[in-house]
Amino acid sequence: MDSSTFFAQMALDLHDEPNAERTIERIAEYAQVATGCDDAGIMLVHARNQIETAAATSSRVGESHNLQIIHDEGPCLDAIDGEAHYSSSDVARDPRWQKWGPSVAELGIRSVLSVRLETRSRRYGSLNLYAERVDAFDDDDLAVATVFVRHASVALANAHNEEGLQLAIDARKLIGQAQGILMERFDIDADRAFEFLRRQSQTHNVKLRYVAEWVVQHRGSPDATFSGPVPDGVAGR
Repeated sequence: MDSSTFFAQMALDLHDEPNAERTIERIAEYAQVATGCDDAGIMLVHARNQIETAAATSSRVGESHNLQIIHDEGPCLDAIDGEAHYSSSDVARDPRWQKWGPSVAELGIRSVLSVRLETRSRRYGSLNLYAERVDAFDDDDLAVATVFVRHASVALANAHNEEGLQLAIDARKLIGQAQGILMERFDIDADRAFEFLRRQSQTHNVKLRYVAEWVVQHRGSPDATFSGPVPDGVAGR
């Protein structure tokens, strides 16, 4: 399969994945095929610079990522905050990562290529390719990986956007349900019902959809006033 056909098929497959989590897993799998590396993984950065291993083709990829966090050094972290890509022909002897390199070499990893995952508007993390032999990655591999992450970053952005849109739609439906419950119970119109929800949201300093979900969950109780704390299963959504 030539490269254009490969990337076209990848784009279609990633678009058909049901959620961002599965999209990320498939990106790692495709990266392994595209570059012929032994293992691949994706490290994502979230709010407040929290970093996680979002996908890994083997357990040692997760161990490699964890070692970088423990030692606060490594190519995957550097690719997120530094240059767009980092590579090492022999991690055991690389002076840039004197703690991480020897530790990850004990896992059987000798070469690494890390490339940033980003779009023009957002930096997502890094795609990380691993090989068991030294000198595994050359300029051709970097060129392939660079093209790959462009496609992967767009797919990841689309998946996040679709999930965000679905969350917004679900929240609006939930608020509408809560308004209907309040309108029937207190014989008020839609505007007053929404103002009731908004006031509860401000009073308890929680998002409006949390209050709406509480009202829907407690629609059989005589009092629809949100009493906090945020019910189990609601916080963090």
